Amino acid sequence: MSAPSSSVAELLAAARADADRTVDLRRRLHRTPEIGLQLPRTQATVLEALGDLPIELTTGTSTTSVVGVLRGARPGPTYLLRGDMDALPVREDTGLTFASEVPGAMHACGHDTHMAMLVGAARLLAERRDALAGQVVFMVQPGEEGFHGARYMLEEGLLDVVPEAPVSGAFALHISTMWRTGTINVRPGPVMAAADHFRITLRGRGGHASTPHLTADPVPVAAEIILALQAMVTRRVDVFDPAVVTVGHVAAGSANNIIPETAFLEGTIRTLSAHRRADTVAAVERVATHVAAAHDLTAEFTRVEGYPVTVNDAAVAAQVGATAATLLGGQASATMPVPLMGAEDFSYVLERVPGAMAFLGACPPDLEPESAPGNHSNLVVFDEDALPAGVALYAQMALQALAG
Repeated sequence: MSAPSSSVAELLAAARADADRTVDLRRRLHRTPEIGLQLPRTQATVLEALGDLPIELTTGTSTTSVVGVLRGARPGPTYLLRGDMDALPVREDTGLTFASEVPGAMHACGHDTHMAMLVGAARLLAERRDALAGQVVFMVQPGEEGFHGARYMLEEGLLDVVPEAPVSGAFALHISTMWRTGTINVRPGPVMAAADHFRITLRGRGGHASTPHLTADPVPVAAEIILALQAMVTRRVDVFDPAVVTVGHVAAGSANNIIPETAFLEGTIRTLSAHRRADTVAAVERVATHVAAAHDLTAEFTRVEGYPVTVNDAAVAAQVGATAATLLGGQASATMPVPLMGAEDFSYVLERVPGAMAFLGACPPDLEPESAPGNHSNLVVFDEDALPAGVALYAQMALQALAG
């Protein structure tokens, strides 16, 4: 592979030279996590970090989102870079010196690093405004963890924040301990799954545990539905267009000698195509309804629609891989062999404009990616040495898109 150009090498060197500020911001955000769509303290920290840059800042009305616009020296298209803000309802047990100071909340998915890297990229791009033909939009969103924050921002006009040049491309990074530090991992097409939440309430006839024949017991029927759903997936779903159906919550009864009237199940459906998503949702309802009916019970099925499939534009994904190789070296750029079955609300953006999400490896050097605590763990620790690579990649993707 040819050596990186001097401008690319200089960009990475600048990101590394600024690493102390990036790490400091990350740690300040890590200490004060907030959950959901309303994150006033986090928003204030982000606004302060961007406040001394030549960036036009606006805040959301329905959420505490932040949108920044950096205008280049010449007119041109608009390119979007995304970072998310919200934490998880997890008690941190890492023992870090900058661990969460908020009981029951933790940046266990690395969104603190995303914000810090995005701000670092904003500093690099602001210093290089003369190289930009167009605008960079910095999307800093709350509510990624199941709260549809990106959708709220789109409804408020995110893509048209520069009316004369609506957003025409987008890029996001997500940190993970699943890969070695500083590696960039991306793939074309589906990269993360759609996620739907389902609830099933079974209604039968309660009674004394000694006379089950006088009741319609929902407990064994709930067990039968759980097993039938697993058989449905393995027998009815094409392995090359997969689905995951997991029942994660079961509740029934109040005493050992009472057959309850109702039982409750809830779980998640993960799929990688619109067709499989619709088919699996219908199949879960059908299994629950018919198994219940076979035992003289009724099943009430409810689906809560989650995020759509996150689909990377093939050309943009290839560009991310090539850019990472040029910026960080060929060994740092990898094509993911399979998608992840987690879900992402950056999918809403990628439904509207061509773009990609890539994963930044940040496994601590004393651990192995296969066994290191992962995202959403109360023990997850991200290697901060990865952050300059993310900062530089964010900036380089925008510089390439707006090269004029």
